[in-house]
Amino acid sequence: MTAAFQPPGFDPGTVWLVGAGPGDPGLLTLHAAHALARADVVLHDALVSPEILALAAGARLEPVGKRAGGRRTAQMRINERLVQLARAGLRVVRLKGGDPLVFGRGSEEALALAAAGIALRIVPGISAGIGGTAAAGIPLTHRGLARSVAFVTGHDSTGGLPDSVDWQALSRGADVLVLYMGLRQIGAIAARLRAAGRPAGTRLAFISDATTPRQRVRTGTLEEAERIAAAIPAASPTLIVIGEVVALRPCIAAWQQAPPAHAAAVPSLATA
Repeated sequence: MTAAFQPPGFDPGTVWLVGAGPGDPGLLTLHAAHALARADVVLHDALVSPEILALAAGARLEPVGKRAGGRRTAQMRINERLVQLARAGLRVVRLKGGDPLVFGRGSEEALALAAAGIALRIVPGISAGIGGTAAAGIPLTHRGLARSVAFVTGHDSTGGLPDSVDWQALSRGADVLVLYMGLRQIGAIAARLRAAGRPAGTRLAFISDATTPRQRVRTGTLEEAERIAAAIPAASPTLIVIGEVVALRPCIAAWQQAPPAHAAAVPSLATA
């Protein structure tokens, strides 16, 4: 007989850094749903869906999101607020899109909490690079076609092309590239990859609003990247996949069930 799932205790005065996944509430982990049900206050990113926030029915919600070209909450301010709330004896959830430690600055928050002597728990989430590509019917590896994957940020803290990224090494070293937050810089990125030897005809896909009812996938080639990107609304969170695995999408997506017709239909998995 299998024992029932027993979530860990969420003590007052502690902080959980929780991954909300790529958008679909059904992709939350049991630990994430439990944390939301028990939280006193939730500091959440801008891209976390209302359906996921609704699982924190008993908590106070504080938006602390960062959107490119829009309103931003300084990271230092977020760190200070987490410490302040925990010292007030509250159960605090820092809810982050995707996974807290994948381009989410969760490590900075964890270090700030540790320095302040605040107990914390990190709850992994399904990163957009995994969940979004799966929802689009694009495998990141495939025998004989792709044996390596690199996850790369498409911009730095100023919104510009990150100079610290070695595009030549990436072009040569990874069969598949998954770009986060790269929509605004895709023209420059494509140019650098082509200059480093990636063929102009390399396949790519843009996945917007992944795993949600608004999901849309646009495909093309590396030389068409800037033209395709120009048609995508800047407000749509978009993942970019570069590699020949994109060619498998039509075979898989034709038989794949669509994203949830209505996210509110997903039952709560929270345990009080």
